[in-house]
Amino acid sequence: MAIAPAYSIAVAGDRLREFVLLGHHGEMQWIEETLDRRSDPRKMWPEARSAIMFAAPYGQDIDPLARLNEKSSGVISVYALNRDYHDVIKGRLKRLAQWFARESGAEVKVFVDTAPLMEKPLAQAAGLGWQGKHTNLVSRGLGSWFFLGAILTDAELEPAAPESDRCGTCRACLDICPTKAFPAPYQLDARRCISYLTIEHKGAVDEELREGLGNRIYGCDDCLAVCPWNKFASQAQAIRDFLPRAEFVAPRLGELLALDDAGFRALFSGSPIKRIGRDRFVRNCLYAAGNSGNAALLPLVEALTQDPDPVVADAAEWALTSLRSDP
Repeated sequence: MAIAPAYSIAVAGDRLREFVLLGHHGEMQWIEETLDRRSDPRKMWPEARSAIMFAAPYGQDIDPLARLNEKSSGVISVYALNRDYHDVIKGRLKRLAQWFARESGAEVKVFVDTAPLMEKPLAQAAGLGWQGKHTNLVSRGLGSWFFLGAILTDAELEPAAPESDRCGTCRACLDICPTKAFPAPYQLDARRCISYLTIEHKGAVDEELREGLGNRIYGCDDCLAVCPWNKFASQAQAIRDFLPRAEFVAPRLGELLALDDAGFRALFSGSPIKRIGRDRFVRNCLYAAGNSGNAALLPLVEALTQDPDPVVADAAEWALTSLRSDP
């Protein structure tokens, strides 16, 4: 936990405007629509004076990069291997905020990635970490593996010192990206980012990017996993609700391709994956199948060429062609 002044992220607002002007936000229109409010927490809540920032670790005893070699299994981002972090962290912060409000008499509002609040710049202003060249927050103590939450309050609290950039000359996170989503250090083009493509993007993924998806079916950890600061992160710090469910660590593509809507909802109940829906998820699994080289998946893939969803059917046609042409 650390504290930042509510007025401390003006520069971050300027960077976000540039991000939108370049079109790097892709289909995430809500960013453009709430751009002005995001630039300053006080535009969302004029009485806000302080931001109490929290880091919730989710580091696992899993090598995310090693899972990419298991081509017949799908790779789910480490953060989504168990319960939806929004529910877990918001519940905890609400209890803490209620206690603080009772003790101090201050007004409070709780945020966990569901409102136009720039958590990462606020967390850097509070000294919890710094935004690395991959634009994600990095901590000296937690590496890359943590969620952020915020309590805004109208109380004037003593702020911490902001964290400084400690990336140095390292560019490992930029170089590892398989779809070249970083035009320059500290810049992300979401339209090429695998996390964006597998979660936020609703249509067909550009064919030039499909091979780069590999077997990633929900999110991507490459730029986080390669960060040398992760050597300081410990699985022992992870909240129990974020420890991985065994069936999510290396799910077989054959089983996932057979999911109907009811089966998808049952499997991912309580998971952040549920929000993208069966069709988008199966689309992702079909791209993974096409990259797998596993001919045993052909019958399932061929059946999905007749799927009622045109994006799923298109992904199945691509996967069918890829598998048939694989030597």
